[in-house]
Amino acid sequence: MSRVISILHKIEDALLVSLLLLIIGLVVFQIVLRNGFDTGIVWADPLVRVLVLWLGLIGAMVASRTDNHISIDIVSKYLTTGFKRFTDLFIYLFTTIICALMTQHSARFVLMEKADGMLAFFSVPVWLCELVIPVAFGIITIRYALFFLGNLIKIFTPDP
Repeated sequence: MSRVISILHKIEDALLVSLLLLIIGLVVFQIVLRNGFDTGIVWADPLVRVLVLWLGLIGAMVASRTDNHISIDIVSKYLTTGFKRFTDLFIYLFTTIICALMTQHSARFVLMEKADGMLAFFSVPVWLCELVIPVAFGIITIRYALFFLGNLIKIFTPDP
């Protein structure tokens, strides 16, 4: 199982790097075309906007796998180890619930966009571009639910 997870992490990392390089390449190429040749690629700007959305959400997925999201932990420095476990448990549960709600509502949003039938660029439907939203939040939900369960087991397992 750890081999499968390792492969999935490498796929996430490769996708993240590829998206970033593609965005940089498209933007630089677009700048060269506009400044040097007074032209540009019509579909490049909408594609870059979609790629930024994907980059941000896949980056959030990558950050969630090691619990490296932005947090304000000034209080946790002053807590005892036992009490910190309970606050971490609450934070993991709260994050899981919020991300689960985001998954549900973003999935509804994508379904509404699919029903509209609008196109983002070329023949690519808008809903396909936004599909990363519920997928990313779903993965983050699963990861934080696992953090919650792992922390719950630590709390109720006696120390050896």
